[in-house]
Amino acid sequence: MKDDARSEMRRYAIGAVLSAALTLLAFWAVMSHGMARSTALWIVGAAALAQIVVQMRCFLHVGSSSKREDLHLILFSLVLGTLMVGGTIWIMSSLHDRMY
Repeated sequence: MKDDARSEMRRYAIGAVLSAALTLLAFWAVMSHGMARSTALWIVGAAALAQIVVQMRCFLHVGSSSKREDLHLILFSLVLGTLMVGGTIWIMSSLHDRMY
């Protein structure tokens, strides 16, 4: 039982360190003025994808041996995220068109 708790705490600690490192990487990419804007955007995008993987793996415990419920969780989250981002872009572009 102690080994399970220790393993769980180790997983959370690794996840926290990786999340902080990826956040700092994205922050550095945006704040450093020496690189091109497109390069910084690619770094931020890659860090965001890696952050999703770290969060799912370390904190949500969705692994390679995922169950049917895990797949439903991921698909539902993707649908909600797509609807929210797509709706926001649609509304903002409509407002932008109406301003001019």
